[in-house]
Amino acid sequence: MTATTLTAPTRTPVARRPVRTGSRVRRGLFGILVVLIAFASVGPFIWQALSSFQPDSSLTSKTPVLFSSDMTMSHYANIFGERHFQDFILNSVIVVVSATLVALVLAAACAYALTRLPLPGKGLVLAVSLGLSMFPQISIVTPLYLVMIELNLLDTYEGLSGVYIGLSLPLMIFVIYGHFRSIPFEMDEAASIDGAGRIRTLVSIILPLAAPGVVTAGLLGFIANWNEFMLALSFTSSQQRQTIPVGIANFQGQYFIPWGDMAAASVVVTIPLVALVLIFQRKLVAGITAGGVKE
Repeated sequence: MTATTLTAPTRTPVARRPVRTGSRVRRGLFGILVVLIAFASVGPFIWQALSSFQPDSSLTSKTPVLFSSDMTMSHYANIFGERHFQDFILNSVIVVVSATLVALVLAAACAYALTRLPLPGKGLVLAVSLGLSMFPQISIVTPLYLVMIELNLLDTYEGLSGVYIGLSLPLMIFVIYGHFRSIPFEMDEAASIDGAGRIRTLVSIILPLAAPGVVTAGLLGFIANWNEFMLALSFTSSQQRQTIPVGIANFQGQYFIPWGDMAAASVVVTIPLVALVLIFQRKLVAGITAGGVKE
């Protein structure tokens, strides 16, 4: 017998595909576009933050500067001292937080009814709610003003909170509706077999599964109400009830605009919004992207 020698098969090297110059150019242009968008978004806030530390002489000079040689904290001392800016912050917290919480409860109940209950005309209800949210705010100021006069709600927390609830409800309903619709109906059937009612199913099953959508709706409503100016100006008249945007607008005098104080106030009120977005960043991204697919 003759022994045969087995040789390992040789591997043919796989030729790498050359990277096309066009794809590199596209990636480079896309990177430049991303940088420009990020700079356009963050640049104004950085400018405002730097302006809050500059004296009024630098802010009113003909040639604007980013960094002044004599940076100061006087603007922050002014807004919390003689301008009592903390009162406006407290008013905004009371009005906006209460309005957001109540609107979330109502929006969740409405979205559950539209997605889970056999109600006629559900599509029409959703379309009408979205259509109402597209009306310009200036068109509803006068009717709301007359209603609030009749109800004696002008210059009150309750009146402004009620207006903000109505304004934020359509958007919240639309966002939460998309997430509730993506949850399989088998979850409701399983909960019904275990003896859970509608409210128990909503609270214990649906809301936890749709948490990203609920958080997203709450953040969007909170930010919109936190920055709202025209209705707060129309329905409040005293410093004891005015919110942050109205308080900042009242900084302006007859002959002088305190740019430094206004910049400091804008930085103070923007920091909580940035913190909320960073804290709930994952749920916010998931809430925006996850509700559009029905399983």
